[in-house]
Amino acid sequence: MVGSRAPHWATQVGRRARRARSAVKAPLRQLGRRLGPRAPVRLRLPGRSRVGPTRLARNGPVTLAYDLRGRGAPLVLIQGVGVGRWGWEPVAARLARRFQVITIDNRGVGASDTPPGRYSTRMMADDVLAVLDDAGIQRASVVGTSLGGMIAQELALAHPERVDKLILVATIPGGPRSRPMPLGTTYLFAAAPFMTAKAKLRELVQRTLGPTTLRRRPRVARRLMARKLAHPQPESAWRAQTAAGMLFNPLGRQRRITQPTLIVQGTADQVVDPGNADVLAGLLPNARVQRFEGAGHLLYWERPKRFVRAVTDFLAEAAAEASVPTTA
Repeated sequence: MVGSRAPHWATQVGRRARRARSAVKAPLRQLGRRLGPRAPVRLRLPGRSRVGPTRLARNGPVTLAYDLRGRGAPLVLIQGVGVGRWGWEPVAARLARRFQVITIDNRGVGASDTPPGRYSTRMMADDVLAVLDDAGIQRASVVGTSLGGMIAQELALAHPERVDKLILVATIPGGPRSRPMPLGTTYLFAAAPFMTAKAKLRELVQRTLGPTTLRRRPRVARRLMARKLAHPQPESAWRAQTAAGMLFNPLGRQRRITQPTLIVQGTADQVVDPGNADVLAGLLPNARVQRFEGAGHLLYWERPKRFVRAVTDFLAEAAAEASVPTTA
């Protein structure tokens, strides 16, 4: 008797369950029709910044791609040879918790135009100025690394009213004052035109990271190589950017740069001789040096948290000093 009633009981339970599901789904379907199609909901965690759509500025015939993220005092980040906005990946979001961060694809890389002919650091400083104008930013602090540090110096010399403070990372004073590039990297640059793209990239990645990072955190090198492979650069543009850096020579005019300046240098840099930091500090009247022991050329990839802290502390300190009233 019990066995014969079991299937009937199970059928009744199933019907009731289906009716209950229908009773729940019907109002939800009606609500969905009233609201219409919606984009997927994305939760934003506290302290995380959202990158806006790529913006385009123009310097004459050259279109320059850039983006904005975060709120606060404007902070421009300028990359070096062969690296676009993606190169700030380890630090941009962290900096955007305190600043309005502007990252730029220099001419010859990323989504910016690759005009033929020679490039110069002054020309590329004018590109940065065009981005500031397009973004409606009158004055900003500037972080420049390697070639980007040379561009930042040119910007401060040509348009001092647009530059608030400077952070110069792994860069040079230019001309005969510069310490020579380490020999191994000099040979690599000379051999680069005769190497396959992948072999050149592998060697460059090995040169731009410190030996401790390569040994203990090889994933950083793998990540950097993957990002470079995902963002190839035309060979002609690489040569034009490299030549712009090699020909950079402000003739010691950095003495005119009075903005507070932080010079950041890795002691294991194999691209820029670390001694250039002291030469720059001797030229700039309001500069100090902060060294990252054991870090290489891309020190902000190796020590992103420390780099963000150094930049944030320096900018906050400089702002506090500027706000202190002077006494007669």
